[in-house]
Amino acid sequence: MTTRETDRDYIQSIERGFAVLLAFDAERPNPTLAEIAAATGLSRPAVRRILITLQRLGYVRSTGSRWALTPRVLSIGQHYSASNAMTDLAQPHLMELAERTQESASLAALDGGEIVYIGRVPVRRIMSINVSLGTRVPAHATSMGRVLLAWASPVEVEHAIKQSGLKAYTSRTITDQAVFREELRKVRQQGWAIVAGELEEGLLSVAAPVRDQTGTVVAALASSTSAGRADVEQLREELVPLVVRTAARISKEFGLRTDDEYETPTPSKGFEGFF
Repeated sequence: MTTRETDRDYIQSIERGFAVLLAFDAERPNPTLAEIAAATGLSRPAVRRILITLQRLGYVRSTGSRWALTPRVLSIGQHYSASNAMTDLAQPHLMELAERTQESASLAALDGGEIVYIGRVPVRRIMSINVSLGTRVPAHATSMGRVLLAWASPVEVEHAIKQSGLKAYTSRTITDQAVFREELRKVRQQGWAIVAGELEEGLLSVAAPVRDQTGTVVAALASSTSAGRADVEQLREELVPLVVRTAARISKEFGLRTDDEYETPTPSKGFEGFF
């Protein structure tokens, strides 16, 4: 399909509708029409028409001069889960990983310059934000994002860098493009990623790729902890093999044929009760 054909078939009103929905976030849980217009760059009359349409469809409600999302928006995520077999296949493995490590286990997919949580078994809250299904965080500063970008196409990597600007969230965040690209190369070479204190001070995480039946990396599995409970060397020695092995099992259930390329290391000792 040519660019001209895709441009001709592109429905801008749908794009604007989603822009309005995405304007509702932690900073703007109950925005006014003017605030939505400012956030989206759309005119107030356009935002008003979109809000009225979304209200009639049951996705937003009016509270005086302010607007709020309704629980119906959750159905969009439910449809994704229902149509994505990987989330169902991965859940028992996430639960087992969380039980063995006593740390939160997560599954995420790449969306531009961000990762989106599509599976989650929380054990303790170690991030300042409340992470749940659908939560979005910057890809460049997270272990799951590093894994997903390490196997992404050059175009996707360029887009992620441009979209994120490699923003610094702590003094540890990699913000230099050359250094970041080299880090992605290392992640792809070794088959896993460790990120320490780049999104939040004291937050450590290990991630490994999850593949579909063709070998394509479609998600990332991670286990996260805090600096007070482990250090990077401990994660490398004990947690990395467990996360990589768990990701490989999810991939196998999703249809990947196991071969030497995807064989995983074995922990030197059991990880149970390590922290």
